Amino acid sequence: MTARSEALIDKAGAPARRGIYLDFQATTPCDPRVVEAMLPFFNEKFGNPHSVQHAYGWDAETAVERARGEIAALIGAEAREIVFTSGATESNNLAIKGVARFHRERRPHVVTCATEHKCVLESVRRLESEGHRVTLLGVRGNGLIDLDELAAAITEDTALVSIMAVNNEIGVIQPLAEIGALCRARGVHFHSDAAQAVGKIPIDVEAMQIDLLSISGHKIYGPMGIGALYVRRRPRVRLEPLFDGGGQERGLRSGTVPTPLSVGLGRACAIAAEEMTSEAERLWALHRRLYDGLRARLQELRLNGDAERRIPGNLNLSFGGVDGEALIKSIPEIAVSSGSACTSASVEPSYVLRALGLSDAEARASMRIGLGRTTTAEQVDAATAAIVAAVTRLRGEGSGAARGGGG
Repeated sequence: MTARSEALIDKAGAPARRGIYLDFQATTPCDPRVVEAMLPFFNEKFGNPHSVQHAYGWDAETAVERARGEIAALIGAEAREIVFTSGATESNNLAIKGVARFHRERRPHVVTCATEHKCVLESVRRLESEGHRVTLLGVRGNGLIDLDELAAAITEDTALVSIMAVNNEIGVIQPLAEIGALCRARGVHFHSDAAQAVGKIPIDVEAMQIDLLSISGHKIYGPMGIGALYVRRRPRVRLEPLFDGGGQERGLRSGTVPTPLSVGLGRACAIAAEEMTSEAERLWALHRRLYDGLRARLQELRLNGDAERRIPGNLNLSFGGVDGEALIKSIPEIAVSSGSACTSASVEPSYVLRALGLSDAEARASMRIGLGRTTTAEQVDAATAAIVAAVTRLRGEGSGAARGGGG
């Protein structure tokens, strides 16, 4: 483990007391370098970035604009195309409702996918109640959309297509460039919820022809309570603001921009840009170590979502004959989840897994494991042993009965 990783674990809470954290799709600890960058703006450089008549405001404005540039650089955008928000949920609401409502008279149709985050699905449901027409695409068994179905769903009335870049439960990567090319050819705006993608896989809004893209701070080792929305300027995307106020952020998101949080998001993006490639390689090695270790010792093991088109930090697994919630409760020393952090309190099986064709029983037998920046090989081995022991115990199998190649 590197010194930086050790420092990050110390800041996040001692693993010896709280167990091994493997839920990095739910949230990430704030990187110490991010915290260090933010600290002066809480008490020393505390000015309002919109106070342009004195040095306190100028310092804050300079920091915010630097952060805007760091975010833009990570996704291949211009700094002025970045709008600060409170997080990906607000960014998704602003993008989807904003575009749809602006074009409601001529193009009242929106296309999205059944496996999107709840905030996207609830946004389009709200639009439906306002008279918009919504098409909800299914996915194939690997969790990826069918591009032919998407093409068939787009009509002359379509204003927006919203497809998430990386799924928060199963980690699959949608074909963003192909979707972007299709939407651009049909004159339709393309929005992507990239909360789980930015900083983990290369994103280039120009090459991928993405018109709006949502970012979350706490998914990339930045602070909670901050996010961003990329809004393309050429060709220009027009949208209606969600609420009224002082007209900050190009009139799209009124309210005082939180300087410390913005600085933190910018620093997190800058770090991700520097370390993304090496970190992905490290996580792939841990990913294979964990998955191969479980497959060698457990039968009836299923990886949910495409095996190749996925981020390396995500393993969504179904353990045949085992209830996922019972499994999680039986390994309190390992912090994992049964799916989305927004819906894991529900007793219903995951709607994402059901969309892949899993039965309710198979969906309930699933668990999401998220690897991240502080995860070590030793933690992976400890988690593997704990999971194998728990599954074996829950299945009522003998000490050797769980051995064998799982699929």
